Formats: sequence, structure tokens, C-alpha cells
Amino acid sequence: MKHLLPEVKLILGSKSPRRKYILEQAGFQFEVLTKDVEEVYPPETPVREVPEYLAKLKAEAIAKDTPKDAVVITSDTIVLLDGVIYGKPAGKADAIRILQILSGNMHEVITGVCLVQGERSLTFSETTKVYFDVLNDDEIEWYVDNFEVMDKAGAYAVQEGIGLIGITGMDGDYFNVMGLPMNRLYRELQVFMEE
Repeated sequence: MKHLLPEVKLILGSKSPRRKYILEQAGFQFEVLTKDVEEVYPPETPVREVPEYLAKLKAEAIAKDTPKDAVVITSDTIVLLDGVIYGKPAGKADAIRILQILSGNMHEVITGVCLVQGERSLTFSETTKVYFDVLNDDEIEWYVDNFEVMDKAGAYAVQEGIGLIGITGMDGDYFNVMGLPMNRLYRELQVFMEE
């Protein structure tokens, strides 16, 4: 299938089945290549810049093992509330704690994306505001016990369980909350590949 983008080898640098699904649904042809990268950032990094920093860290590591003409796409997603980053939970108790904090509040989901082709790179981020209903402890425990939450920033997925019954609304890109702001990525890729 011919795509709207110019012919180029795309490499998704992510183990996330959700990011893979989004790219597939957009009709993209790509390969998946991942590297284990320690997701550590300098403590002085402003919280809103953390996703871009980590996405670039991943992209640069993967780009070393790819052809110079390939475009590597990586991303990193955080949940932000009151200046505190809520990443992947450390365990069941932590997942419950995070969801109790998010309950009844608006938080922001920020996804940083990095594109690398040879020596060129571009980073950007997208923010979506997510509004949570008040969740009781039984609902939270049911969710944590019955769904895979340990690999998700903020201990939830927008497309299942708590995401479906607990989110009252959002302001911004839905797919950004899933982990990849597809509309923005497509537009940025168009510009990046024309340069």
C-alpha cells in the first residue's frame, strides 16, 4: 500500500503494543527495534521536558544500529499532576496509590517524541488534559487486579477498564494518552522528511 509519506524506512523504537497498534492503524509500514536504555534524566530537567529528553535518549541509542537513511521514531509518556511525574508503578500497592491520587482530578499526559535520521533529529511533545471521575477503592482494586497496569504511566490505559469507566473527558489528542500523538507525528514527519 502506497502511503502519503515519501518512501522511507521507518523504525519504531518501542516495545509498547499500543504504539505499534496506532502506527499500524494509520497505515504505516515499519519495523520494530528496541534497546534497553536506562530511563534516567538529570534532576534539574524541567518536568515538562522529561518526555522529550527520554525519547531522544532512546532514539540516539537505536539510531546507532540502523541505516543512516532510516527514520527512527521513539517516544516517552508521563502523567503529570501538581508538578509530580507519575510513571510506571513499582507494584500493586503503588498502582493503587497512583490511581487514588488521580481520582477526581485533572492530570496532564505528556508524550515526547523523537525522530532521528542519520545526523538529523527532531523532538517535540504533545499534552492532553485528562479528567478523572471520583473512583472508589473497590473500583481501583478491581482494575489493578484485572488489567495490566505495571507497564503504563499513571497506572492506567485510556482504552480499557478505568480509562473507560473513570474518564469524564479530555482536552487534546486521545492517541497521545495511548502513547503516540499520531496526528502531530504525521505532520512532523512530513516536514522532517522534506528537509
